[in-house]
Amino acid sequence: MTMNENMTQVSENKADYLDIEQDLRKRHRKKLWCRFTKAIRDYDLIQEGDRIAVCISGGKDSMLMAKLFQELKRHNKFDFDLKFIVMDPGYVPENRQLIENNARRLNIPITVFESDIFESVFQIENSPCYLCARMRRGHLYSKAEELGCNKIALGHHFDDVIETILMGMLYGGQVQTMMPKLHSTNFGEMELIRPMYLIREESIKAWRDYHNLTFLQCACKFTENSVFVNEHENASKRREVKQLIKQLKKVNPFVENNIFKSVENVNLSTVIAYKQNGVKHHFLDGYDQGKGKE
Repeated sequence: MTMNENMTQVSENKADYLDIEQDLRKRHRKKLWCRFTKAIRDYDLIQEGDRIAVCISGGKDSMLMAKLFQELKRHNKFDFDLKFIVMDPGYVPENRQLIENNARRLNIPITVFESDIFESVFQIENSPCYLCARMRRGHLYSKAEELGCNKIALGHHFDDVIETILMGMLYGGQVQTMMPKLHSTNFGEMELIRPMYLIREESIKAWRDYHNLTFLQCACKFTENSVFVNEHENASKRREVKQLIKQLKKVNPFVENNIFKSVENVNLSTVIAYKQNGVKHHFLDGYDQGKGKE
């Protein structure tokens, strides 16, 4: 490529990402930017002085999260730092190249670090995807800690939350949700935050398609290996729940918000039992003391 061609390419890339950034302030402001900032306010996700490791997997959700964080940094009223980190767990060269190309197109200054997670779990027969996810999380925490960060940000969105609620009820026999933030168990004061918590997946797809972006899907070695029955069952269950919600929405257009609100409006006096901090509480515990009244 000649110098003139290179300068032209740089100029085109700049025009591209500036258009994408402007789009977040205008066309997709209400469904993306406003819901991003609302989650940060409602769940108190960011404080002054935070140093946040924005974890980019290469998919649409985490790439959009990175752009929204850049916008927040540009306009926020208090100081915080961002590190955009990408872990390569053993991608084939084409997949890593796709992530790097998208980062350049979106003007995201990524830090890529490598691990051998895919290789480490390849011979595991029982729940390799679960182990892979746990190992990924550990590596991300370690890298964030190395970079002096006190928080890691993941790109889970609204649909992930409501699907998790239903999966827990229908397949796990429990009521639980994906929390907007959590303290780390093994990494001191480190905290996990999910600022995409209120953003709908359909809005993310609309943003992606409007800009003709192509992002990485699941790129591990296990995706098409039918040996891992449990992992395929879990993926199948999530698809079933997605389809169930889609069908329910035809009858009740508010069903998605109602599922979400169900874990905000738990009335402990009307449940048989619940757990708190690992301790199980039963309605009979206080029944004779007058706690079980109509």
